[in-house]
Amino acid sequence: MTTRYTEDHEYVRVEGKTGIIGISNYAQEQLGDIVFVELPTVGTSFKKGDEAAVVESVKAASEIYAPVSGTVTEVNQALGDEPGLINSDPSNGGWIFKIELSDEAELEGLMDEAAYADHTA
Repeated sequence: MTTRYTEDHEYVRVEGKTGIIGISNYAQEQLGDIVFVELPTVGTSFKKGDEAAVVESVKAASEIYAPVSGTVTEVNQALGDEPGLINSDPSNGGWIFKIELSDEAELEGLMDEAAYADHTA
């Protein structure tokens, strides 16, 4: 399982041909308490960099961009009732959507954990 990060603080955790997308712990700390998540629609296709979702906190609304191209296969319905999962568990319970990767080579352009740690230091 590989996790890669964007400069905009999205992560993609790759399991086979599926990318699990969310925002990093750093991003949720910057946003503060998450109060609403606008999820994408299953079946929607995105190109890398497309706006895919919106996370609203008590401080601001923040667009979530697709870190890779692909088609949405699942959304985290639990966020509808409990958007704070992104604050309490951004990498596991707080994932936002899953995407079937259409171009795995795009992962090479993203940061690994060490590079992302340097980016947020």
